[in-house]
Amino acid sequence: MKSFFKYLLASVLGVILACFFMFLIFLGLLSAVVSTQDKPFQVKPRSILMLKLDRPVIDRKPSMPFPDFNLGRFGIDNRLGLNEILANIKKATEDTNICGIYLQLSMMHSIGVATVEEIRDALLDFKKSGKFVVSYSDSYSQSAFYLASVSDKIYMNPLGNLFFDGLSAEVLFFKKALEKLDIEPQIIRHGDYKSAVEPFVNDKMSRENREQIEAYVGSIWKNIVGKISLQRGLTADKINAFADNVSISSADEACQSGMIDSLLYKDQVLELLTGLSKVKSSKKLNFVSHNQYTRAPKSRQHKGLAKNKIAVIYASGDIVEGEEEEINISSETISRTIREARQDSAIKAIVFRVNSGGGSALASEVIWRELDLACSVKPVIASMGDVAASGGYYVLAASDTILASANTLTGSIGVFGILMNAKDFFNNKLGISADVVKTNRHSDFGSLFRSMDAEEKQMMQRLVDNIYDTFVSHVAEGRNMETQAVDKIGGGRIWSGMDAKEIGLVDEIGGLNRAIDIAAEKAGIEQYRIVELPKLKDPMEQIINELTGAIRLKHIQQELGPGFRYYHRVKSVIRSNGLMARMPFEIEVY
Repeated sequence: MKSFFKYLLASVLGVILACFFMFLIFLGLLSAVVSTQDKPFQVKPRSILMLKLDRPVIDRKPSMPFPDFNLGRFGIDNRLGLNEILANIKKATEDTNICGIYLQLSMMHSIGVATVEEIRDALLDFKKSGKFVVSYSDSYSQSAFYLASVSDKIYMNPLGNLFFDGLSAEVLFFKKALEKLDIEPQIIRHGDYKSAVEPFVNDKMSRENREQIEAYVGSIWKNIVGKISLQRGLTADKINAFADNVSISSADEACQSGMIDSLLYKDQVLELLTGLSKVKSSKKLNFVSHNQYTRAPKSRQHKGLAKNKIAVIYASGDIVEGEEEEINISSETISRTIREARQDSAIKAIVFRVNSGGGSALASEVIWRELDLACSVKPVIASMGDVAASGGYYVLAASDTILASANTLTGSIGVFGILMNAKDFFNNKLGISADVVKTNRHSDFGSLFRSMDAEEKQMMQRLVDNIYDTFVSHVAEGRNMETQAVDKIGGGRIWSGMDAKEIGLVDEIGGLNRAIDIAAEKAGIEQYRIVELPKLKDPMEQIINELTGAIRLKHIQQELGPGFRYYHRVKSVIRSNGLMARMPFEIEVY
């Protein structure tokens, strides 16, 4: 027995020492990688910037010390930042060592149509420098092809496919699931088009919801077809015929149609790039990755550090009250950030970048107030991402100038309230009941164990109507419109960015770069530097977060694959409670 315990203790001690030494090795490796990533990257002459969009693209990437180091298994965030992509394309335009851009789109991740539009516009500006843009893919998804359509030449593997079949919008409905669970959703709303509540009470789209979805999906598709038509020299009717008949799925069909220039293997594309970059052989090709080029110094047009600043404040995710993690727009964090930017005399203008379908009405009001105060002190330019609707529009309504992509989803000016009566669920499914003692008639208002009575429903309707009126008045004031005019285009209806411009909700079609240019113009400054806010967490803190909480979500996403989006929606259903200003539930256009 003594020998057993002796060997047991020795084994435990050995495991502990091994873990300790492994930890030390990990820290050493981490430090080595961090020190490498801190060094500026030197770009060689005749280099080609290679963009691979094989990862999710978000507006602003969290600060990580080793973007090139593969720690995916540990849950490390590998997303790409749109801010860095746009900055790199702009930097490459002026970089004499960069002779062109190579789009490697074989595994392009599903990216929002407005985000694709912004990258596409940046590439069009890049082409004005006279440098080449070439794209290659084994197969093209529709969004990958839309991006590639700006290229001088589009190449594809001879056995590849071009998936080009138009857009669709999918809405997930929960009515029957809630019925099976004996859960009663109690909903109060304002606006015929406020369809965010439909998944709880319908099993298909209402007439109004179908009408608005057909309108904005049609508008986005018209824009996409028009842009492809312009670059590829094909008529819109011909492009639509391709989508209607699914007649260009194979490589040969795609090439014969004029959508693809040539069918080539990758080695053949590399030979062509050799000629374009004017190097002796494909072995001499100098490819610079996105992460490498992010570390390449930008050529300065003036000496020293510019004193004047333009603050770009990023707000992405659900709008929530209080102070939450970076994946949401928390009212305390964003309002404090706006206030500090307003009070900083070195910041001459603010660009408010919003990518949100909305959320808490109260949190939206808190953020709106701070932005309204900032507008009285300095120029505030709003830039919309893939979506800036409902609460996402509420928070930026006070801005001096509002920009959107033609493919942005916006509007959805409306409010709804939702409470769940889960009494039968607890009683019938779980065998749980509740009893209550209260001092007044409505002391247990909001309880999961009963429905609202008539008085409470009237009270909720008054609250919803009051918030809607406030929302409309903010928009009317910010857009210099009559409240009746805003109400007419409100009612919860969603618009594409292009249509929103026509009805006055948006001033100009453009992306983040254009918003920054307008901010500089309005501030009357030529030399400035960009400060991105809110300040990101320390990189090591990011790593710890990724290796703890985020790893769980990453594993769920890996296990569920495409089904993860349904898990995410159901989780959002559970969280929805109280008065909300948000767009229809997780509509995806792809």
